[in-house]
Amino acid sequence: MSKALVIIKSMGIGDLVILISNIHAISRSINSPVVVLAQKSTRAGEILKYDPHVEEVIDLDKKGFLNTIEKIKIRKFDQSYIYSDSIRLYLISKLSGIKQNFHYKFFSKKGKNFFKAAKIFTEQILNIEMNPQSKIYWDDNEVNLAKKKFNITEKTTNIVFAPSASGPTKRWDINNYISLFEKIIKEKKCKLFIAGGINDQFLIDRVMNSSIGKECVSFSNMTIEETLPIIAGCQYYIGNDTGWGHICAGLNLKSLLLFMDSPPIAYGIYSKNITVIIPEGETIESCGHNTKGKDKISFDNVLNTALSVLH
Repeated sequence: MSKALVIIKSMGIGDLVILISNIHAISRSINSPVVVLAQKSTRAGEILKYDPHVEEVIDLDKKGFLNTIEKIKIRKFDQSYIYSDSIRLYLISKLSGIKQNFHYKFFSKKGKNFFKAAKIFTEQILNIEMNPQSKIYWDDNEVNLAKKKFNITEKTTNIVFAPSASGPTKRWDINNYISLFEKIIKEKKCKLFIAGGINDQFLIDRVMNSSIGKECVSFSNMTIEETLPIIAGCQYYIGNDTGWGHICAGLNLKSLLLFMDSPPIAYGIYSKNITVIIPEGETIESCGHNTKGKDKISFDNVLNTALSVLH
C-alpha cells in the first residue's frame, strides 16, 4: 500500500477547498488516507479535521527548509503530489527520500487556471476522470449541537454572509449588502451568520449596528473550527468571492459568490453549489484580476439571483 504526501503551496483557504477533490481522488486511487503538507493560513488542519481521506496535516513552514525535510523524512512516504511548479517544494520532497514525486511543470504558473490545472494534473497522473466538486466532512454530533445552540431550524432561512474579502476591490459595498438583506428579510424569516475575523470588525460593526443587526450572529471571535459546524447547519451563503464562500460550497450550502476582481472561470465553476455574479459588461471568461468591477455589480441582479437561490 502506497503512503502519499500531498503538498499544497497556495496560502488561501479557498485554494485549499478547491484542491480537496484532488486529495480525495488520490486517496481513493491508492486506497489509503494521505498526509497533507500545507501552510497554516489555509486552515487545513481545521478544515480537514474529520476528512476520512486525510490521515494528518503537517504545517508547511515557508522558511523552514531543513525542518520541513526532517518532518517529512521520518514518515517514509513513497509518493508526493505537489500542487505547485515550485522547485523548492520539489527539492524538499526529493531530499526527504521520496522516490516518486509528481509536480507541475517548473515555471508554468503564469496564466494557469487554478482549478483546471489541478484537475488535469490529477487526472493525468492517476489516469482517471475526476469530479472537481469538493466536499468538506464534519461531525454530525457537532453540527446538531451547533443547531441547538444557535437555534438553527427549518423555520428560518439560515444564511452565512461574508462582507469581507482579501482586499477592498473584491468587496461589494457594505451598504448594498445591508439593503439586500433588508429586502430579503421582508420576503423570508432569516437568521444571518456574519463570516469574518478580527480584521473585518469594522464591516461586522456596520452590519450589527444596522436595521438587520438583530437577525445576525458574528463569527469574528470564533476560530474556523468553531464556525464549521454552524455553517454545516445552514443552507445558504451570500457574499463576496472569499474562503468563506468556498467553505460553504464545500459543506453543501447553496452559495452565491460575487466576483468583481477575481476570475470566476478559475474559482467559481468547479462546484455545482456555486452561483456566480459578475460585473455588468463582463463574462465569466473576461472577469479576472484587475477587473475592479465592484461598482458594476447590479443590485437588482444580486437581489433577483439571491431570491432565486433561496427559493
